[in-house]
Amino acid sequence: MRLIGPKGEQVGVIATSVALNLAKEANLDLVEVAPNAKPPVAKLIDYGKFKYNEKIKAREARRNQSTAEIKEIRFRLKIDDHDFEVKTGHVSRFLSGGDKVKVTIMLRGREISRPIGGVELLQRLAENVEEFGTIESQPKQEGRNIIMTLAPKGKKVHTQSEQRRRGDQSRAERQARQAARLAAKQEAQAQAAAEAKASISPTTSDMKKQTSKEGSNAEDEK
Repeated sequence: MRLIGPKGEQVGVIATSVALNLAKEANLDLVEVAPNAKPPVAKLIDYGKFKYNEKIKAREARRNQSTAEIKEIRFRLKIDDHDFEVKTGHVSRFLSGGDKVKVTIMLRGREISRPIGGVELLQRLAENVEEFGTIESQPKQEGRNIIMTLAPKGKKVHTQSEQRRRGDQSRAERQARQAARLAAKQEAQAQAAAEAKASISPTTSDMKKQTSKEGSNAEDEK
């Protein structure tokens, strides 16, 4: 087999028994990394550490991969301006978070025969959130509903990284504030204890005065 050393150095083609002895001497494991190669390739590694690193890499890959979800939000055709602005804010937040948004206009009664108002409402929404997303599926009527799909402009991994960075920063700031409060509390407790001790224990000068007075009284009695 072809052997690779623990630091990636090429040892060369050697017998399997020799490779096993080298692994034993180095207190490492002999792991076959390319079994289909001719000759097969093996490497001297700490297998436990290798598996741990592979697990960490897989976890980071899952964390950083784009896992966009499809959020759904519904409008009425006769929605007032305030509710429209609130729901527009929700759509912007979903898109900035890296998720697609399925927007549905629900038609009732005679509105079904005049869907143009719903299409205009969806186009107005798309214009208001164009900073965060684009139209992936144009408005179309499906039964009593008019549906449009918006897709985010950025990748979710970037948003997640930014959120983690902000979370780490907030956590560090919170821990710093907690440490400062704890230090201030300990300092106040120490100061209070010192003041209490000073008020209870007589000073050296007071003790000397008291001793001198007792001595004078004793001499007067004599």
